[in-house]
Amino acid sequence: MRKVIVNEFLALDGTAQAPGGADEDTSGGFQHGGWHWPYGAEDGVEKLIGEAGGFLLGRRTYELFAGYWPNAPETAREFAEPMNTKPKHVASRTLTGPLEWQNSSLLQGPLPEAVAALKEESGSDLLVIGSTVLVQSLIQHGLVDEFRLMVDPVLVGGGKRIFPDDGALRPLRLLDHEVTTTGTIIATYAHA
Repeated sequence: MRKVIVNEFLALDGTAQAPGGADEDTSGGFQHGGWHWPYGAEDGVEKLIGEAGGFLLGRRTYELFAGYWPNAPETAREFAEPMNTKPKHVASRTLTGPLEWQNSSLLQGPLPEAVAALKEESGSDLLVIGSTVLVQSLIQHGLVDEFRLMVDPVLVGGGKRIFPDDGALRPLRLLDHEVTTTGTIIATYAHA
């Protein structure tokens, strides 16, 4: 059985919205896109992407990635090659298939059953990147096996978050951690 691993850049206040660029996601009036770049810490992400058996993506992240990775600059090839060639499973209530980005398909049926079926398949683990709405649903259905969080020392004052505000207690245990020279804490958690 393969795992679902959520890999997220987070600001210290828990925001996951638009870490990569100023115009990445301005919904809700968010004005601090690109907050992650001063802190780096992409080394572990490259390894996770390279080892992933595929990706679980929400609609907005899928559309953002499908618009970027097929034409990524040569300097991003180590990320672009696995992003373009590995399977991408997309959760969406609005997209219809077939999807244009290479090796992309829509999840069929209810999310919990579709993801549980993917986890039962053979192969390497599934990686979730971005996709805040999808991550909240996966957490609520108990489908996340690990969180790999890169917490940057910055407060952005609001924005989209990955953790549901539903009052549920979900104990975790620390599997691994490191602190980068820029002050980013990289922590990996699993269920306690």
